[in-house]
Formats: sequence, structure tokens, C-alpha cells
Amino acid sequence: MANAYSPVRLIVPKRFSDDRGWFMEVYAKPTFAKFGIDCSFVQDNHSLSVPAFTLRGLHFQTPPRGQDKLVRCIRGRIFDVAVDIRKGSPTYGQWVGAELSAENGWHLFIPIGFAHGFVTLEDNCEVIYKCSDTYSPESDGGIRWDDPLIGINWPISASTVPRLSAKDTIQPLLADFDSPFPYDGRPLAPLA
Repeated sequence: MANAYSPVRLIVPKRFSDDRGWFMEVYAKPTFAKFGIDCSFVQDNHSLSVPAFTLRGLHFQTPPRGQDKLVRCIRGRIFDVAVDIRKGSPTYGQWVGAELSAENGWHLFIPIGFAHGFVTLEDNCEVIYKCSDTYSPESDGGIRWDDPLIGINWPISASTVPRLSAKDTIQPLLADFDSPFPYDGRPLAPLA
């Protein structure tokens, strides 16, 4: 596990390998609780992004239907990002990101109060993630993926235009967002 104080966590599970392949425990509630991740997951999502540089995000659900997310890539490679959108946070508008891949098996835990997004780094990427609440259209929210105030350093060349949903092309800027998420006293820290 990464920085035990930061609300966003990079999780590097141990793989047990032999000549047949490998085995990895993906999620165990008691193990995660020891590291301060003590939510209950109630929905699993699975996405396929066919073209490389498909960008999904930055998404969240507002209270009372906020979602903690546990994200991993099971095919291909993605750059996964969390942005602090908790009102009053000293790290408000700051982001962290990590490359998740089928090869490395890493997970990113994104708690309520953070916007989430990812870009695929190759064709045919599959991403699965657990959520602590079910999808709620009336609570669905987002921030622009390319908001200059946030300044995410997406691993996309200047000549590449990412593939976006219609919804993601019109998301508001952070400056136009009135956050309903309270700050819990834990500032965002770099991922280890």
C-alpha cells in the first residue's frame, strides 16, 4: 500500500507466480480495512475502450450518493487520475495519477470527494472498478478533463485528440463548480 495517510491510494497486490502463471488476491475487506479503506462495495463496473486515447472523466457522484471506487485495468494500459474536489481542502484542485495495466495488476482507490478519470494508452483496454454506491443519474457530476486550473499532465501528445463522450466535452470547469464534498482533514499526497 502507498502513503497510509493520503485518501487516494495506489495498491500493489502481491502476485504468487509459478510455471503455470500467477495468482493474486484482488480484494479482501479485512485487509483493506487495516489500511483505512473500510467501505462496502455494492456495484462492479466493467468498461471496454476500443481505440487508444479514449478518455473517460472526470466523473463523480454527489452526496448523498457519493462513490468510493477501486479501479484496475485487466486488459491493456491506462493512466488513471484522481482530483481533489473537497471544499476547504488545502489540496483542492490537485491531482495524482498512475499507470494501471493488466501486466502490473495495480489498483487505485479513489474515495468520495475526488473526481476520477482515465485515458487508455493502447487499443482494447478493459477497466473494472468497484463502487460503494450504485449509479444515480441525479447525482452524476463531472469536471472538464482539460481544465487548465487543474493541469493534469495526461500522457497524450499535443497532436492527439482524445476520444470523449458527448457528456465529457461539455463538463464545467472547476472554477464553476460549487463542491458539496467536505474536507476530512486528510490532504492529498503523492502516490508512492
